[in-house]
Amino acid sequence: MATYKEIFGTNIEVLASDPANPVTGQVWYNSTDNVVKGAAATTSGAWATGGNLNTARRGFGGGAGNATAALAISGSGDPPIYAFVESYNGSTWTEIADVNTGQVGLASTGTQSSAIKFGGESPPTTALTESWNGTSWTEVADLNSGRNALGAAGVDNTSALAIGGGLNQPTDGFTESWNGSSWTEVADLNTGRGLSGAAGTQTSALYVVGYVDSPPGVSNVESWNGTSWTEVADANSNIGIGAAGADNSSVIKFNGGNPETNQTEEWNGSAWTTVASSSQTGYVVGGNGSTANAIKFGGAQSNVVKVFTEEWTGAGAPVTYTFTDS
Repeated sequence: MATYKEIFGTNIEVLASDPANPVTGQVWYNSTDNVVKGAAATTSGAWATGGNLNTARRGFGGGAGNATAALAISGSGDPPIYAFVESYNGSTWTEIADVNTGQVGLASTGTQSSAIKFGGESPPTTALTESWNGTSWTEVADLNSGRNALGAAGVDNTSALAIGGGLNQPTDGFTESWNGSSWTEVADLNTGRGLSGAAGTQTSALYVVGYVDSPPGVSNVESWNGTSWTEVADANSNIGIGAAGADNSSVIKFNGGNPETNQTEEWNGSAWTTVASSSQTGYVVGGNGSTANAIKFGGAQSNVVKVFTEEWTGAGAPVTYTFTDS
């Protein structure tokens, strides 16, 4: 039988720990675990269970961060409305500094150390905006139009979009742009709606499905190029208000209500494809990240708030395998 060196021209590396960024096809011997491991790419996307939130809630700001460094901001325990903020490190949620004013139906975007949250209701509906610097929350300039159930896109606390909004009230198509100190009204959505999924940046975003007034929802999807909104291909389902993605060409949407679903769809810039469902159904969940690595958390099932977290690994993402005799 040929040896590994005879086949590949080199010996298997001996490493005390797994390499930080192994390449597909790389094989090594982990001398600490005493096993042979290798790197490959996933062939399809899948959800896996993550660490539970400390406090069950829904309708929070869940758009700031990524799959291994996320924020869960404020939200409702049905009742009460919480000012709590929790930080995720890829396995565990930890309570950090509260927001100044707790809300439900708010939006947020940014990173774990530079985020912004805005809108929602206390009640009543509010235009309040707060900025996060990684340590504390500071009230900054209000939205021009206070609203709840709105969407968010952006990269940090100096660059964000506030999109649409409204539920069981006149919905609107307003879009506002944040420059770090003030909000400016820019081009409206073609179809005003709230409780939609939103993802992307201040210059490249996607606004997905939602409710024009009250359920049932619409399947409309609109793409933002930094100047205007353009209707693109409808989603396969009008249910699903969690979303994650880097820009308007790469987004996943997940979960939703009326009826509750665990469906996931992926957008490639021109069409939607139904991919692996999550384990948990739910609606008004938090979610952020990319089509390669995303996270969803909290929300409600059958009108009961939940603490569940699930992590998405998309097709083509790197994964480490351990070789066994079997």
